[in-house]
Formats: sequence, C-alpha cells, structure tokens
Amino acid sequence: MSSVEKKDNNIVVISLEASPEEFKDALQKSFNKNKNRFQIPGFRKGKAPFNLVKQYYGEGVLYDDAIDYVVNPAYTAAIKEHDLKVVSRPELDIQEIGDDKGIKYTITVTVKPEVELGQYEGVEAEYRFNAPSDETVEAELKRLQDRNGRMVPVEGRAVENGDTVTIDYEGFVDGVAFEGGKDEGHDLKIGSNSFIPGFEEQLIGHNIDEEFPITVTFPEDYHAENLKGKEATFQIKLHAIKVKELPELDDDFAKDVSEFDTLDEYKADILKTQKEQAEKSAQERFENEVVRVVSENAKVDIPECMVDTEIDSMIDEQNYRMRSQGLDLNMYLKYMGQTMEEYRAGIRTMAETRVRTQLVLEACGKAMNIEATDADVEEEAEKISAQYGMKKEDFMARIKDNDAFIRESIVGRKTVEALAEKAVKTEPKEEEKKEEKTEE
Repeated sequence: MSSVEKKDNNIVVISLEASPEEFKDALQKSFNKNKNRFQIPGFRKGKAPFNLVKQYYGEGVLYDDAIDYVVNPAYTAAIKEHDLKVVSRPELDIQEIGDDKGIKYTITVTVKPEVELGQYEGVEAEYRFNAPSDETVEAELKRLQDRNGRMVPVEGRAVENGDTVTIDYEGFVDGVAFEGGKDEGHDLKIGSNSFIPGFEEQLIGHNIDEEFPITVTFPEDYHAENLKGKEATFQIKLHAIKVKELPELDDDFAKDVSEFDTLDEYKADILKTQKEQAEKSAQERFENEVVRVVSENAKVDIPECMVDTEIDSMIDEQNYRMRSQGLDLNMYLKYMGQTMEEYRAGIRTMAETRVRTQLVLEACGKAMNIEATDADVEEEAEKISAQYGMKKEDFMARIKDNDAFIRESIVGRKTVEALAEKAVKTEPKEEEKKEEKTEE
C-alpha cells in the first residue's frame, strides 16, 4: 500500500513501507546475487552462510540490491495505483531500515502539471495567403534557366563583374603565409561577395595567365582571431575566365526541363504548383497561429525539469542535424566562443514554449475527445514504413505492443486540425501585408 501527498510546483511525495519479512526476503535475494563477492576465513569464496556474512560484513553490505528489490516494484505499482504522470527522476529518502524493522521510505517526484484551458474553440487567428503571380512564375523560370545554364570560356578580354574566374591564390600577413590562405584552381564568381571585401573587385580588369598581387583588410569581426583587422596581400594567378550561357526561354526549353510541349503550358503548371504550395504554407502558418493563441489562453505551471528535458532533446536534435553535415555542436560552440551553458540558456525560452504547447494540445485533445483509431495507426504506419523502405506488415509487427508514440503523434496532429477547423480566420494587419509584399 502507498499514500501520496501533493505539494506545490507539481511535486508529489509517495510514502511506502515494507514489512520486516518482506525486507528479509529482499536481503536474502541480495545475498544470493552477491555471495561470490564475500571472502570469510575458513570458507571458500561464496560458500559462507547468509547469517555469517551479515555478522562479518554488517547487514548494510546487502542494502543496495535489497532496496532495489523492494523499492522498484513498489514504486511502479504506486505510480499505476495513483495514476501519476511522472516527468522527473524519482528521489528516494529512507526513514527506517533493518531486518527487524523492515523499510519505510518516501519517493519524491515531479508530475505532469494540470492545464487550465482558456478559450480553445473558435479562437481568432490571422490567415496570410501569399498569392503567386506572373512575377513569381517568371522568377521560377529564371531560376531554372540559370540552373540549366552552362559555363563557357571567354577569351580576348579582361575579367568583368559577373564572370567566373579560375585562380590560384596565396595570402600573406606581414610577409608570412597564413593557414587557410592558399588554394589552387579555385572557381570564384565575381560579385558573389563570397570572399573578403575588396578581393573580388580587384580581379576585374586582369587577363588570363596574368600574375599579380592584391591587398585587402580582414574585417574586425572575422572568425579567425589572428586575422581580425589585419592587412593581407594575396598573390594571384589567373587561369581562366568563364561566363554562364543561358538557354532561351522558349518551347524547346519547356520540353527539356518538363513534361510539357509549350512554354505557356509549363508556366500554367508552375503557377498551379506555386498556388498549391502557397495554400499549404498559409494553412501551416494559420495552424501555428491558432496553436499559439490557444496556448496563450491557457494557464499551466511548467516544471523546470520538463524544460530541462526539452532542452536536452533540442540539443540532441541539433547534434544529429550537424553530424549529418560532418559537424559537431561542441566544436561549433567552441568556434563561436560560446559555452554549452550559454547555449542552453539561449534556447530555454524556445524549450518552454514547446513544452507549454505540447501540454496545452494534450489537454485540448482530451477536452475534444480526440483519439487515434486503429485505422489511423495503420495509415500512419504505411507512411512511415514507405519512408524507411519497409513492408507495412513488418513495421506493424515491430510496434504491435508499443504503438503509443504513433498514437500520440496522430492525436496531436488531429487536435491541431480540429482547432484550426473551428478557428476564425482574420485578415493580416496592414503593416504585415506590406512586409509580405516587400519579401516577395
């Protein structure tokens, strides 16, 4: 049997006890597990009897495992009995222990907080639809035209802005070459601003096979400490000048890059695709805004441990993304001159928002009686299995007794959809409309 006492800040203290008989049984199990560790004169290792081991070493030598044998199942049963949603590591405090007393103890945990929902159905949220236009279609065609262009060599003239040049270069500060300042056969587009300010402009006017120096000054905020604000000289050798030759935007271009026979048909398809994408983006923004409003309307006291756990999860996510690109978060932070503690502090507000949103959506789902049906799970399993190149049946077999994570995901998605369906769409403010036009 167990009792619980609820304290402030979502803290719950569970009081439990085991009888002397139960604890003696746990001590015996601990002895059986550890008896080969004990060496007593006159006995082979592991052959000394239970009572003699207690006398020789003291009963406490068996407590660690004995406590585990008693506490773990009792704690699990208490969590189930009182339907506690624990979000922290349990803290054990033993008040009394011994084979003649049994064991009395408490376990302190933090539980998931209660959410007091405000208005969640029929909230007002801005709906911003950025309609595609002839200009957006032309911009996409220009992008495709540039992507399908080919580089052709230029002879008989000097470098001009917009050219791509092939150069060897080596940089020197105070006459000494510095690390990372040398390359051969490097392709550089003039005007791309991908090099130090002033570098690209000084290549203009030079000709193929010419060798010459240029002088630049590294910015004060340059990433390499030893080069900040320093004047450097680069020795350059110009090997080639190239320009991008673009294909004509005509019916032949449409046939080459699409399934359509004419440019007009292709433009119509681009417009259709852009409209579908704009509608999807508008709906996603609207749903996010609805969730934000609903979340702000609710009251919830978020435990610090939940925020810390979310920060850990966000760091794991960031690490995974960076490793896929051959990077490492710790090395990146070191490069940026930032400690992990500073990084954690910087993402804390975002973590709090994520935890709050998750708790509020969970409460909304319960309030609206939203569930994940078996058909929903099968449909989701089909998508996931296709994504990982598995058979749906194999994936379903793997999650047969552990599909809670899929059901939670489905309920969360259906909850957002239900909230958005009941929400009222409002026009964006005038200043936001102006910002959107500026971005376009």
